[in-house]
Amino acid sequence: MSADQGSAAPQDSDRMFAVLGAGSWGTALSMQLIRSGTRAVLWDWDREHIESIGRERCNERFLPAHRLPGALLVEPDLEKAVRMADEILIVVPSHAFVGLLGQIKPWLKPGQGVSWACKGLEPGTGQFLHEPARRLFGEERPLAVVTGPSFAKEVAANLPTALTVAGTEPEYCGRIAAALHGGNFRAYTSDDIIGAELGGSVKNVLAIATGICDGMALGDNARAALVTRGLVEMMRLGRVLGARDQTLTGLAGMGDLVLTCTGNLSRNRRLGLALGAGKSVDEAVAEIGQVVEGVKTALEVWRLARRHEVEMPISEQVYGVIHLGWDPYQSVRDLLSREQKHETV
Repeated sequence: MSADQGSAAPQDSDRMFAVLGAGSWGTALSMQLIRSGTRAVLWDWDREHIESIGRERCNERFLPAHRLPGALLVEPDLEKAVRMADEILIVVPSHAFVGLLGQIKPWLKPGQGVSWACKGLEPGTGQFLHEPARRLFGEERPLAVVTGPSFAKEVAANLPTALTVAGTEPEYCGRIAAALHGGNFRAYTSDDIIGAELGGSVKNVLAIATGICDGMALGDNARAALVTRGLVEMMRLGRVLGARDQTLTGLAGMGDLVLTCTGNLSRNRRLGLALGAGKSVDEAVAEIGQVVEGVKTALEVWRLARRHEVEMPISEQVYGVIHLGWDPYQSVRDLLSREQKHETV
């Protein structure tokens, strides 16, 4: 039996998850829910896409090598998927998150929580995604983010993975983590939702930077320096915003940063590689063919850093390359020419 098929876990839970978003990550997480013994239904905006998944029992567009578990339900009707579910797990690009929340709000059960596996900031406001969620729902619903070092293809293949579920209520985080935890998949919990969302957002910007570095063939030393100094930037901003250092040196911070900056399955790293090789942003994004979260997040992180007067030189250079058309080679030179200073300042 192949690793991605695995042995089906016994269905020991009566709770049903609605996984909203059938990209590679939403599909992989729905597969993991089934493996861990949790019922799940998968939905997507693109009706033709989700109907194809149901018909072929495979996400041919994003995960063509992996068959869906037989127990996974596929539902093209959003209202039906939400109403049949006990738990909600949203897995859409961050710019679509708030709009989807507004759509599903009328169909949620009283007190029902909302979790998501989106990594980014709300476009235009730079807010972490739990902030517009709280604005929409008030205090009536527990909230949680599922985040950490994870490539969808490896989760779909049932390779070892560890994530963090961080949220507003410990009992809710524990319930979401327990539903995912099992076999080769470990799910930890945290109450630092700011740190978890910050790590998952900023790492995408830094992965573009390391991709540019590798696209220019600047060497392993340069990559290691960018990753390490990038973590310093992340922690510098995190302290101002109330995140804990332990979160940013854990799975949601350093773990996700290392994976995204070094693994070629990362869309953000691949964008950087293309930019470092001389391609334009539009050419690189078209070549990747999926949403690259770091493009929008670079702008919001730059705004956030300026608003709080936090020095983030690597992130600022990525913003300039992506949104102002700065020359990547000049950006590297600008970083290298910064004045000498104490490492921990």
